[in-house]
Amino acid sequence: MTLIDLPEMEYVSEDVTTSLNHMITTYEAASGRVLYPGDPVRLFLLSIAAIIVQQRTLINLTAKQNLLKYAAGPMLDHLGAFTETPRLPAAPSATTLRFTLSAPQLSAVSIPAGTRVSTESDPKRYFATVAFVQVAPGQLTVDALALCTEAGALGNGYGVGQINQIVDPIPFLATASNVTVSAGGADTEDDEAYRERVHTAPESFSVAGPSGAYRHWAKSASASISDVAVFSPSACKVVVVPLLENGEIPGQSLLNLVDEAVNDRTRRPLTDQVTVQAPSAVTYNIVLHYWISKDRTSEVAAIQAAVTQAITGFVLWQKSRLGRNINPSELIRRIMDAGAHRVNVTGPVYTEVEPDEVAIAGTITPTYGGLTDD
Repeated sequence: MTLIDLPEMEYVSEDVTTSLNHMITTYEAASGRVLYPGDPVRLFLLSIAAIIVQQRTLINLTAKQNLLKYAAGPMLDHLGAFTETPRLPAAPSATTLRFTLSAPQLSAVSIPAGTRVSTESDPKRYFATVAFVQVAPGQLTVDALALCTEAGALGNGYGVGQINQIVDPIPFLATASNVTVSAGGADTEDDEAYRERVHTAPESFSVAGPSGAYRHWAKSASASISDVAVFSPSACKVVVVPLLENGEIPGQSLLNLVDEAVNDRTRRPLTDQVTVQAPSAVTYNIVLHYWISKDRTSEVAAIQAAVTQAITGFVLWQKSRLGRNINPSELIRRIMDAGAHRVNVTGPVYTEVEPDEVAIAGTITPTYGGLTDD
């Protein structure tokens, strides 16, 4: 059972009318007098009832914090402690830096761990090498893994070649540049993602044989992972496919983190051969016409803006989960809810998406067809 399927909980009633009626009935029975509207005692009881309901609201709120469905903040962390599932802290972005010498040297050129290279657009955004590397004699280049010195998603998305300002100069070192897009950085895990991991934590009590266990450990690798597909193409072979928040395709640095998490010898069955790979992108184009009713002429600009937001929301929804079929009916529903009177979608058409695939929008061409009576 998922958390959303659990019934709503109310430990004590928060209804003001019920509380007031109970107080009035009790007072009238004890005093032998009737409290008519406007009676000072009745008004006094009304003010007391409001205070009691506020206290009952706090009782409900406090009691619900003991339930996984409602817990938030530190209380959720305490529930996670029951299954030894801590909240994932902020993680830095990773990339691969390529260091190039001005000319081959007769002896090795050492590049210490912690050597920093900054971004061209933000000189104070540093990426530092994780381990000591060296350029071998007679060679020009060496690659090194580097992490952003600031944890969080702020280091993500720097394209190839954009991290290229050497901060810590080294003799004979001419240039440094990233050869992979920086990725894998994540802010501290939010409550909803953490709640899901706590809920699925019992899957991890076994070694990662069940798909749910592999999914749990893969998500534990980074808070930026929003979805994971697990399947077995043949006996003893397991494929793990992670997807990042907002439908981003993970780079090699993050795939390596997931690989380390699911291949830990305390988690992986001895006979399983586990491979971690990025999801395949299924590209689709959006081509549509929409019309607005003449009865809403004064709202045309607002509806057009809402339609644009609806299309953006559809694109994000479509790529937020692996294996989510491309569904033009969902697109039409969103545009109609935004205020359009009629919608004609030429593309996309309904397309099934495999569990290890994600649907990514290509070109988006919405056309406003004007006002209509139809």
